[in-house]
Parts: sequence; C-alpha cells; structure tokens
Amino acid sequence: MTDALADRRPNPSLDRLLADLVPPPRFAEARLETYVPDPAHPSQQEAKERIGEFAAGLGWPAAGGLRGLLRRNKPAAARGIYLDGGFGVGKTHLLTSLFHAVDGKRVYGTFVEYTDLVGALGFQRAVDLLGESVLVCIDEFELDDPGDTLLMTRLIRELSDRGVAVVATSNTLPEALGEGRFAAQDFLREIQSMSERFEVLRIDGEDYRRRDGVTEIRALPEQTVREHAEAQDAATLDGFEDLLEHLRHVHPSRYGALIDEVSAAHLTGLRTLTHHHDALRFVVLVDRLYDREVPTPLSAADDAEVVAELFTAELLRSGYRKKYYRALSRLASLAHDGARQLRA
Repeated sequence: MTDALADRRPNPSLDRLLADLVPPPRFAEARLETYVPDPAHPSQQEAKERIGEFAAGLGWPAAGGLRGLLRRNKPAAARGIYLDGGFGVGKTHLLTSLFHAVDGKRVYGTFVEYTDLVGALGFQRAVDLLGESVLVCIDEFELDDPGDTLLMTRLIRELSDRGVAVVATSNTLPEALGEGRFAAQDFLREIQSMSERFEVLRIDGEDYRRRDGVTEIRALPEQTVREHAEAQDAATLDGFEDLLEHLRHVHPSRYGALIDEVSAAHLTGLRTLTHHHDALRFVVLVDRLYDREVPTPLSAADDAEVVAELFTAELLRSGYRKKYYRALSRLASLAHDGARQLRA
C-alpha cells in the first residue's frame, strides 16, 4: 500500500530546525558562475555583479583572526541588500550563490522558517544564535502578516546592530512590474529606521519557468496518477481533501519534515481553493515540495487536463496574492516534473 502524507506525523527536533537553515536541495549547487542572466534584461547581469562584490566584502576568515578580534568590540551596523523582482527571475539563485560564496558562519531560510525558529527558541535566544553569523539570508520576505513582519523587522534590526549582514528577497506581482520598486517600497517602509542600511537591487525579467514553456498546471487522469504512485518506491498518494484536512493539524514549520525521503508526491482531486486558511497551508507545502525538487503528478477533481483555477479570483486579489501567484508558478513546474517522470 502506498504511503500517504496524511498518515505522517512529523515532529522535528530543534536541532533539525537549525540544521535546515541552509539552501534547499534545488539550490544546493547554485553559484554565481551558474547564474545565466537574460541579455534582454541588463538588471540581471548588474545584480549578479553586485552580489559578487558584496560577497567579496564579506570575505573574512571563517573563525578567529581579525574578525574575531573585532567582534570583541561593538561592531559597526551592517549594511544589507534587498533583491526585488518578479517570480522566477533568479533572486533565490543569487541569494544561495551569495551564501555559498561567503566564508564563516552563515544561515539561510525563508521568512516562515525564521518566524518558526523564533517561536521555538524565543526572540532573544534566536537573536543570540543568529547573531554569531557573518550573513543571514532571508528568502521570500513577506509583508502580509503585520505581527510576523514586525517580528522580523525587529530581528533584522538587532542582527544588523551586531554587525551581521542581512540579504533578503521578495516578489513583485506580475501586474506590478514596470511600476517601479513596488515591493521594495513596502519593504523599506516596514523596516523604517533601517531603510538606509539596505541597498535595493531591482531584477527585471520573465519567469524562467515560463521561458521553459511551463505555463499551466497540467493534470493527468486519476487512474494514471494512482498507478504511477503504486509503482514508485518512496512515493506518496493523497486525495486533495484528505491532505487539506491533515495540513490543518500539522504546523507549517513541520511541512519540510512531512515530505522527508519522498520521491514523488501524488495528488488526486485537485480543486479550486476558496478560503485563505486552506490555501495558505497548501502554499507552504508547495514551497517545500519545490525547494526539495519533489515531482508532483496530479489529477483534477473535474478530470480536466489543466487546473484552470487553483485559487479563486477573490483570493488572487487579496493581500496574500504574491504567495498565491508564486504557488501557481511552482506547482505548474512540479506537475510538469511529475508528468515527465511518469512518461520516463
């Protein structure tokens, strides 16, 4: 019998949460040398060069030495970078490349992973732990939850005051591209007193997943999905309704552990999501599946070949719309990988 994500009850330890503060498998090999800018969008080459310069400026010895000596005194407040742009223009590739290019202790996580860490450790302990780093990378900085945004703003300020460089990414909505630094303005407004410490790098371009021809969430016949799940080692198979119900009882900080050692996550009966609570949980799961490169063969509830509306128009107009558009792009890629695996 095929395993189901809905049958799993992950309970990762604190050590596991800390160990996960590294780039995900999808970007484990990302380097500046492998980032290929689109010639049609010069800002990509400019961002690549600036990240390289920033990495060189953080090139202190890994431990001890001059950096250790300087840390005995109060360090100067660190400067940071905010990478602003649409989906799929390479911001995460550049962020993980920076992580790999810097010596010394550094940590990498998504906005959600950091808020979860603060919840597990307590604010001051998290600051003390992260404050030992040369660099803190924050992917997918989110501005839709006032409480979490305030928490992360305070965390960034405390880390910067300790001399820790902070580099963050976020997304500009597709319809906002060309309107100037839309997301950057929101970010700088939220961090207020620290805005002068951040350099904004605007990265223009089209979603590389669309350049590869992946524009829709392609669905397969349900029986095909089920048969493929049964034939694969370490695969899971879940009905969409059962999975949504299970996600209500698993904290999002555990979604990474939920898919440990899963070779492919099969879903049947995908339908339109109408409520934020289900939609936001599913978005987090899609992010973790995407990070870990887990193919996701799926079928639609109406047996359609394309999942035309995963989120209602109302959800896509809401304050969480950036997350939803990102999930649409990523799930399309995962479903494409799943279909390709099935054909192979």
